Amino acid sequence: MTTEDHIVYIVDDDERIREALGELLASHDMHAIAFASAGDYVGMDKPDVPACLILDVELPDINGLDLQRQIAEGDHPPIVFITGHGDIPSSVRAIKRGAVDFLTKPFSDADLMAAIHAAIAQDQASRSERAELGVLRQRYLDLTPRERDVLPLVVSGLLNKQAAAELGISEVTLEIHRRNVMQKMVAASLADLVRIAERLEIPITHSRRAGRS
Repeated sequence: MTTEDHIVYIVDDDERIREALGELLASHDMHAIAFASAGDYVGMDKPDVPACLILDVELPDINGLDLQRQIAEGDHPPIVFITGHGDIPSSVRAIKRGAVDFLTKPFSDADLMAAIHAAIAQDQASRSERAELGVLRQRYLDLTPRERDVLPLVVSGLLNKQAAAELGISEVTLEIHRRNVMQKMVAASLADLVRIAERLEIPITHSRRAGRS
């Protein structure tokens, strides 16, 4: 891991903690930026790289747990909480909302570094997933309107004859649209196309069984 491919954000109002964490991360060749308040962190333009947020629970402008809740709907890095006044309800609340870890001061360097590496790995995986989903969405947008009509019928399990009847087109025309859908969505098989449709959350309103009744 190099300083160019990640960043660790530190939000803690204690200057000594910020400096100590900065030195620890530097000793592990990790790039870090420290903030004394949540507002400073939120207001910063952040580079588009995998990241981790080390967040103190007690901050001068907002409770760290409340900040976690506020930014939950946005695109934010995985959080590692640190606190000098840890309690079980707070830690459970933080973990349930997706925090990677909840460490009570004083914590070991090894525990913190393990949590940071886990957080960055999680962010890398999330970014990869979002990128792949973005490609799939663009492929779906490249389908013609008729091909978008055909896709949910195909993945629902309808036979070509049934799907063609549903759309009021010939079976030959349906087969052409189906082939185009497979090619444009880069699906190697029907099962592959079904998985793609599930990832895109395309509504399936028909079934092969229903079509036979």
